[in-house]
Amino acid sequence: MALFRPTAVKPRIGEVTPRLLRRLGARAVLLDVDNTLATYTSHEPIKGALEWTRELIGAGYKVVIVSNNYKKRVSAFAARFGLPYISFAIKPLPFGYVRAAKMLGLRCRDCVIIGDQIFTDVIGANLCGMKSVLLEPLDPEEGWTFRVRRHLEKGLRNKFKVREDVIK
Repeated sequence: MALFRPTAVKPRIGEVTPRLLRRLGARAVLLDVDNTLATYTSHEPIKGALEWTRELIGAGYKVVIVSNNYKKRVSAFAARFGLPYISFAIKPLPFGYVRAAKMLGLRCRDCVIIGDQIFTDVIGANLCGMKSVLLEPLDPEEGWTFRVRRHLEKGLRNKFKVREDVIK
């Protein structure tokens, strides 16, 4: 069960505060794109995402986008946010996470990934010793593989209630 367990759970990205990140011991944030910064089909970030990211950077956090999506989509978001990025990260394999931590000059344990999927974001974080904040997805994806994953996640999500305190 520990492999599937996020460090913390929040409904939306705007509710991940610098205070929570300090409690997690984070010095850097890795951000997923789809269903975290934007809906799966949108080319625009959700309302408040740009400001939230600027607030984190202003609070001293290093931030990088890490996504399984292709360069064309990820680079457009990274440019909009003014952030470095890693596309086609192959999450949950730890390669993208480790590469992001090195890019930021930090160890994995000093980073937290924020994303909406247990089977990619959370498992990958746990495999490399990184912390994770699991969000509710912004919009349901349409592909059958996503529907299967979301169905399997449902029971796990019920175990990890939204809470301010750290789960681990």
